[in-house]
Amino acid sequence: MVYANYALDGRNTAITRALIMVHGAGRNADHYFETSIAAGFLAGALDNTIIIAPHFIAGNDKPAPNEIMWPERGDNWRSGGPSPTNPTITSFDFLDEIVRKLADKRTFPNLTKIVLAGHSAGGQVATRYEMVNKVHATPGVTMTYVVANPSSYAWPAAVRPLPSGDADSATADKEALGADGEKVHTNFTFGPFDAAKAANYDKWPAGLENRTGYAASKSDDQLKRQLIERPTTYLLGLVDVLPIGGFDSSPTAMAQGPTRRARGEAFFKYVNETLGAKHNAIIVPECGHNDRCIFTTDVVFPVIFPR
Repeated sequence: MVYANYALDGRNTAITRALIMVHGAGRNADHYFETSIAAGFLAGALDNTIIIAPHFIAGNDKPAPNEIMWPERGDNWRSGGPSPTNPTITSFDFLDEIVRKLADKRTFPNLTKIVLAGHSAGGQVATRYEMVNKVHATPGVTMTYVVANPSSYAWPAAVRPLPSGDADSATADKEALGADGEKVHTNFTFGPFDAAKAANYDKWPAGLENRTGYAASKSDDQLKRQLIERPTTYLLGLVDVLPIGGFDSSPTAMAQGPTRRARGEAFFKYVNETLGAKHNAIIVPECGHNDRCIFTTDVVFPVIFPR
């Protein structure tokens, strides 16, 4: 199921860009479509933007006839896992097909920009899809990625943030306070992680080890290069510092930092300063773990509706 404000198979010369918005763990694509339409309205972008909210049907969802189910555990829809009802197709193949439809000049001759965005579990999709997808270089379009408030990332190395500075669990929930609350924090150091505390801490989708499905087709070096080269913006809620909204408190996730905000800031710092990426990060003012607050804030509009 795909929600869209324009048909995907009807010729449309007015459309110049696309926003693909991936839902969170609740798989409430209708809500995320409404959020995206609200953002488009506020940004004055609805006349020339096709907005798409795909629905990953999983768990106890009731699929329609011929509708593909996606895995909810293990290598699941968040990480490009194969469908249990059709193992030759992964959730990232599904996104690839949406990109191909958007890039078809017979349908959208003037579409040149595609943004793939997601919040929370959808942010996990966005960061991993950015790293591994096979359609980024599709001729005629440029792709950018917007990663909002995920609980975890696919780390490109076996190191993790050390539990000090901005990754200190005793003080991380106070990050939003003070004069620097709205700035991206950078007081993170990185080092080896004790695997005895979380045996799977560096296995896909938390790291690059033991990749399966869609993510297994390229080498570690290729994925690191793609991660570095592809334009990405991280949206982190100013007050997304509490363990709410489905916060992943597993040992594997906690190895990445004590809060969602700290995890995003640490990952952003490592990818930029250690690997040499040129990604961007925005602390979205007044927002916690709330997609509607994040995506309908003025500072975010240029990122999800690029000119």
